[in-house]
Formats: sequence, C-alpha cells, structure tokens
Amino acid sequence: MGKSCQGGSLKLICGVALFASCAAGQWLNYPAPGIPRLPDGKPNLSAPVPRTPDGKPDLSGLWTNDADPLGQRPVERKPGDIVLTPQGKALQRPRENYFPGARCLPNILYLAVAPFKIFVSRGTVVMLYEHDTTFRQIFIDGRQLPKDPNPTFMGYSVGKWDGDTLEVDTSGFNDDELILPGPHSDALHIIERFRRRDFGHLEIQATINDPKIYAKPWTITVNSHLVPDTELLEYICNENEKDLKHMVESK
Repeated sequence: MGKSCQGGSLKLICGVALFASCAAGQWLNYPAPGIPRLPDGKPNLSAPVPRTPDGKPDLSGLWTNDADPLGQRPVERKPGDIVLTPQGKALQRPRENYFPGARCLPNILYLAVAPFKIFVSRGTVVMLYEHDTTFRQIFIDGRQLPKDPNPTFMGYSVGKWDGDTLEVDTSGFNDDELILPGPHSDALHIIERFRRRDFGHLEIQATINDPKIYAKPWTITVNSHLVPDTELLEYICNENEKDLKHMVESK
C-alpha cells in the first residue's frame, strides 16, 4: 500500500489528504443486520436513534466523518478560538509540517476522514480505528481517572451519560502526539460529548484544555455519518511508507 505524494516537499495538507485517501477500502456490500431500510432497500439514516436495553442511545456502528478536516466540515471552529501561550507558539513552528500519520504515530483519530467503529459492552465503549488498526476504551462503569497514569498516546477515558449525550473525560496523554491543528503537552485534558442525532448521524464535540500550550480552552465539533453494509480493514502505516523522506522542516 504505497502512500507517496508527488513533489519534493510534503506539507501538512498533503499528509492529511494522503491519510484521507489511504483508508478507502472496506469490506463492501455485506448486508448488516438491524439496519432500518427504505422501500428501495437503502439504509434509512434518518430513522430513530437505536437504544440499549437500559434506554440509553446505542452509539454502536461503523462511522466516518462527513468531509476532509481541512475543509472545516467535519471539524467546526471559529477564527480566534485557538490562542497559543508563548510555550505553545515556540512549539508550534517546529511542528508546522508535522503530521503524525506520516511518521506512523497515533493521533486523535476522529479528526481525520477514516472509518472508526463503536460498540458498547459491559460498561465499556470501545472505539476501533481503521487507521493503524488502533483502539480506544471509554469506561462507563463508574470508575475514576487514574491518579498517576503512565502517559499514553490515546490517554485514559471515563464517561457518564448526561441525558442522551455521553460525556467523556480524557487525560493522561504523553506529549508526542499532535492534535490538529496544533501541538499539546502532557497537561492535555479533553472533555468530549458524543450525541447520536438519529440512526445515521453522530456528533462529537471536544473541548481541548491544555494550559501549557493554549491560553484558553477551545472546542471543535466533528460530524460523522454511519457507513452501513461494510466493515473495517487492517491498515498498518509502516507497510511501504513513502511520505517521511519527502517532508521538510520549516525554516
């Protein structure tokens, strides 16, 4: 699976575009059970929200974002929302051309156009990502965040229901990961709100709080849609990776 870009310099835009194009293949046209159908057999994405036995919205399904993040469509934010501290500005320039996907590192995966799968099992919301065949666990069994966590790329997540919205609290990150469109430190703390608007549409709102890097918290909203009758495939970034050698650092 080649992932190269023509030209001598691979910028962030190219890296993101390549990432979006490399995750296009799924297990196609396998009819999924439990999908509401229109008279013509197509999935009815406007059908009511499915619910678990306890009455909570069932977030399960295979999802992908509505558009490329660079088009600002699944990621919604206003100019001036993101204000860097002096430390953040010093870190931002060396990472202007830094894209973790080109270096085969994890990132906040629902910001990219790549499929991800959610299922709920015994007090845990599990998110499987096609990119790098990565997973994430959100514990909704009442436990608290670890007091002294071993820093990780994906952090540690606990959640609780606020009406029909799943509110997720995540911390314990390392400082090696990039959150588009900027850097972060080990002080990163994210509050997410997952809301399934109907059968086929999922909204994820994330508030980023990192006092070392950002002068104030900032919020993004990601809109995703269900991708029925298909399945995830394995995607390993290190296989035939061709982008990194083309990347140049800003002067």
